[in-house]
Amino acid sequence: MARRDVSSWPSKSPSPSGVLQLHVHGMPFSVDKDLLCARSARIAALLKENPPEKLTFLLRDIPADPETFELVARFCHGYELILSTENVIPLISLAYYLEMTESHSDNNLLDKTLAFFEDRVLPSWNETIKALRSASSTIQQVMHSGLVDACLESLVYKALADPRLLGELIKISTCNENSEDEEVYKPNARRKLFSPDWKSEDLTTLSLQLYDPLIHAMNQHGVQPEYVAASLCQYVKKWANYGENESIYKRGVIEAVERLLPTEKGILPCKLLFEMLRFAIFLECSNDCRSGFEIRIGKQLDQAEVKDLLIPSQGYSKEIQYDIECVRRVLKHFYANYCSTDVSGIISVAELIEEFLMEVASDIDLRIDTFVSLAEMSVAASLGTQRNSDGIYRAINIYLDKHRYLTELEREEVCRVLDCQKMSPEACEHAAKNERLPVRFAVQVLFVAQLQLRDTITKEVQVFDDKLRREVAEDEENEVKMGFDEEEVRIEMEKMSIKVLELEREYYTMREEIEHGCTHKKSKGGKASVWREMKRKLGCASSTHACNCQVKRKKT
Repeated sequence: MARRDVSSWPSKSPSPSGVLQLHVHGMPFSVDKDLLCARSARIAALLKENPPEKLTFLLRDIPADPETFELVARFCHGYELILSTENVIPLISLAYYLEMTESHSDNNLLDKTLAFFEDRVLPSWNETIKALRSASSTIQQVMHSGLVDACLESLVYKALADPRLLGELIKISTCNENSEDEEVYKPNARRKLFSPDWKSEDLTTLSLQLYDPLIHAMNQHGVQPEYVAASLCQYVKKWANYGENESIYKRGVIEAVERLLPTEKGILPCKLLFEMLRFAIFLECSNDCRSGFEIRIGKQLDQAEVKDLLIPSQGYSKEIQYDIECVRRVLKHFYANYCSTDVSGIISVAELIEEFLMEVASDIDLRIDTFVSLAEMSVAASLGTQRNSDGIYRAINIYLDKHRYLTELEREEVCRVLDCQKMSPEACEHAAKNERLPVRFAVQVLFVAQLQLRDTITKEVQVFDDKLRREVAEDEENEVKMGFDEEEVRIEMEKMSIKVLELEREYYTMREEIEHGCTHKKSKGGKASVWREMKRKLGCASSTHACNCQVKRKKT
């Protein structure tokens, strides 16, 4: 390693011979002892009480790199010192450490550097960030000096006056029915009326050790949260891909960003929050970090798309391709934070979960218990709405189509979450002809279809009867205008009653045939009635006028 022989420089002031041998962070220096003592009260005091050879040990904590110490040594030898934004903070810190004050020597280094810092650095946003960035290598040494705090405070007040210094707001694509896609700002913020003639320095160039306290101070002082969030997103984009083997640093970045994100709902699009959550899962961030992202997503889950929910599972097993439990937790946070009287958000989430169920149903490795768990989650998402079960039926149909090797009992297990009473007539008609469905479920669909038909006819008869009574009451004195007499009405009512009775007999006949078949099997096997067991598992009522095909969840 080359020795920097500062003592050989021509000095502008006479000095007796005497050379100090120093090492600053491994770099050897040879400096004039008397010239150094003339400027530094600390060096003078140390040499007065200790031999020169111990000076390197006594200065082992010197807050400077070799380049900064060389600048100070040149200043002590009488050379002109050129100050800049990049070297002023390290020089101030070293001058403070060496006690190079006016009380020890006139026109000393500390006052010079402080004046430059106050006049040239602090008033400017760009110069302040440059000064902070240059101090990153010696941040531990300069933290105690108060210089960093002064820079952070200056930046906070400048951001309060003009938050655009933090960068552009997050832009997202939107589409309305009458126009093409366009870029808009989110949330609603006024567009810039003018652009500055200079480009502000980017905060994301700062190290995390400086960026973290700066954004924390901005949140505390009330800088507009949408600009703070935009800066945080830029920071993630810049540093999350920093180095291939820097996972520890990346993890620290993600955890800090989650902690610093403003808590306002909708401050960021769901898409960006999901991307950050994926980073947090992949980098194995803390549970608090992942939970924080999940809570933020849950508050605005009604804005998400189904592809956002397709979070890859990080387990080694291929049986679960997507992180189902994460989706379940996000859904729970949505209901815990949803307080609007408008049910449109709940309906949107119910549709989202159904689409998610249909998306994962085609996964050939998806186990039955996992699919049933997802289906139950989809059912829970639809509670409180008037939506039918057609979406769940479509997902079951997809699952059975992709898993044709399932046994009859396994197919029954898949179908147990479907409430056939909430299926539309079109879905019932399709299910009755669907060969993939288990026989028991097909019978239940036929039974429900019969009940729906009977109810429909009964309602039509009742409507017809009510209409007739009103017309008779209004026009009882003019039967000619009505177009029919009481005898015709009586005959029509009798025909409708006969139709209802025929449906009743058909229903009882079908029920007796099924029960007779199940009883026959019971007599052979000596077991309880299969039909009765089916009704118990399916939760069907014992009454002939009610059947609940929503099956109770089995205990594990």
